[in-house]
Amino acid sequence: MTDVLLKILNIKKYYTNGPTTTKALDDITLDIYKGEVLGLLGVNGAGKTTLSTILSTLKPPTNGDILFNGESIYKDINGYRHNVGFCQQAPNLIEDLTVEEALYFAAKYFGMSKEEAWSRVEEVLEQHILTKYRKAKPSTLSGGYKHRVLIARSLIHKPKLLILDEPTVGLDPHIRHQLWENIRKLREDNITVILTTHYLDEAEVLSDRICILDGGKIKLIDTPENLKSIYNKSNLEDVFLQLMREEPIVN
Repeated sequence: MTDVLLKILNIKKYYTNGPTTTKALDDITLDIYKGEVLGLLGVNGAGKTTLSTILSTLKPPTNGDILFNGESIYKDINGYRHNVGFCQQAPNLIEDLTVEEALYFAAKYFGMSKEEAWSRVEEVLEQHILTKYRKAKPSTLSGGYKHRVLIARSLIHKPKLLILDEPTVGLDPHIRHQLWENIRKLREDNITVILTTHYLDEAEVLSDRICILDGGKIKLIDTPENLKSIYNKSNLEDVFLQLMREEPIVN
């Protein structure tokens, strides 16, 4: 896995409130490869969500650059957005739209013709086992199916990069495992996934590499297997707990 899809260069995000400056991200640099699942881990306030929102262009960085296929995303930010899907934690489906209407609306947003949009809607409905729910409205769906719709919507335009922010939080274990299969399929389709999660078992099972943030800085990046070997632990959760007991990174 050597092809770099996204190159994050010296990204900083500072917030100033009067005389106080908070460093949400402090000089983040890493490469993200084509077709990998990168697990983004850290305690609350570590910078995971801030980084995700910058990569999805919902927020600008204070400093630094992001290269997509070798070019700064800020040279053509709309072009970059056509290659990125963002699935946020909280369901934000419009209650008055059925599942198929929500997907069609998203397809049209990305400039598809009517025929292209409906064709793509049929594809993602089938891929995410949503066909029999196509006429359903969000209020009638379980939490698991709402998340399926969110993921399907974020993939409607065939992005090369998908950012998943806590996609399985609050779901029953069997629903979580069903969504894991969806994420594995994305890797098989060579879609790069950035997975932000608090579930360490989820990160261990799904991620090709783990990036742990601490105090707005990268604490380490490695594969789950390497981390378990280095720290002599049987699972990623024990590795993470040991790392969090170590001296924090000081800004």
